[in-house]
Amino acid sequence: MNQNESPADRAFRAEVRDWLQRNLSGEFAHARGLGGPGREHEAFEERLAWERHMAAAGWTCVGWPEEHGGRGATVEQQVIFHEEYALADGPARVNHIGENLLGPTIIAFGTDEQRARFLPPIVAVEELWCQGYSEPDAGSDLANVQTCAELAGGHWLVSGQKVWTSLALEADWCFAVCRTEPGSSRHKGLSYLLVPMKQDGVDIRPIIQLTGTSEFNEVFFDGARTGAGNIVGAPGEGWKIAMATLGFERGVATLGQQVGFRREFESVADLARRTGAIGDPLLRDRLTRAYMGLEIMRLNAVRTMAGVAAGAPGPESSISKLVWGTWHRELGELAMDVLGAAGMVADGEPYDLNDWQRLFLFSRSDTIYAGSNEIQRNIIAERVLGLPREVRG
Repeated sequence: MNQNESPADRAFRAEVRDWLQRNLSGEFAHARGLGGPGREHEAFEERLAWERHMAAAGWTCVGWPEEHGGRGATVEQQVIFHEEYALADGPARVNHIGENLLGPTIIAFGTDEQRARFLPPIVAVEELWCQGYSEPDAGSDLANVQTCAELAGGHWLVSGQKVWTSLALEADWCFAVCRTEPGSSRHKGLSYLLVPMKQDGVDIRPIIQLTGTSEFNEVFFDGARTGAGNIVGAPGEGWKIAMATLGFERGVATLGQQVGFRREFESVADLARRTGAIGDPLLRDRLTRAYMGLEIMRLNAVRTMAGVAAGAPGPESSISKLVWGTWHRELGELAMDVLGAAGMVADGEPYDLNDWQRLFLFSRSDTIYAGSNEIQRNIIAERVLGLPREVRG
């Protein structure tokens, strides 16, 4: 517990901790620790039931304003909630994209009608969401989006392909960046549409990852329909809205993520002690540097929370993404070096991975998804430091 917390925050921490201890037991005791990167297939229905149990007790969307179904928690209290959830080994959340990405975007930029329609089902975990950004030729270069949408007869008709779409098979809705102005290019002519997934004209194809699971998917839209009112912001404002969503993605929830990182680090350190690898001065130095990185990561994340308190986080949030993505990938590499030759052998047939192998394989993606390291460096250079824009050929 942070001894500098106010009495109100200490009381809130105690309330969160007590509720989690009492409720992650009995019916939900087995849910502890389920899911997460590389294990997103685990017990999805049980995790969904758990999250709806949380919703019934008022523990979803804690940072949302009370008028939109949240608790109106301060930034400090949101940090406390996510830290305590991670410390309690709560299962990986199935409603993360709706609660932490789409919901805050609708609150900030949506209409009253959109807030009334879409926010309550997110709070209640009755509708799940996925993100339709990346495309085969528009990954890190998101401005190259080619998926198009045409307004006809009171509906947007969406056609094109999205890729690396997390949880698309489970999602009820997708928020998709589409080109709605024919002949436009780059950041202009894009719009931010809300598209139902359970309809003809939407084809979802899982992508098998290095871990053997398939969190990510390809999504093909072929004349998929959504109502004319299901556009956030005005036509052509899609880039601005999409960037705000990415800012929310790098918000308070990352503090809970770092509790999980700390546990992974401690597991790797314990492994090094058990195997004797800690006697290698180079590995010991890397473990020390990893510990220091954890402390720097948390201090930087807390510092950037000011952007959350002010509304949508600014471009400074790219620093946090760059730091944690690089640190976590290096931890996976360190884990494999601690394992040594044993790390090359699966635990069983056909592809039974241990936790450290799964960490190594999945963390290869950490410096790519949610904005690649190269793009984060450009954002920091151009939009934070004010350096000249990159010369493009």
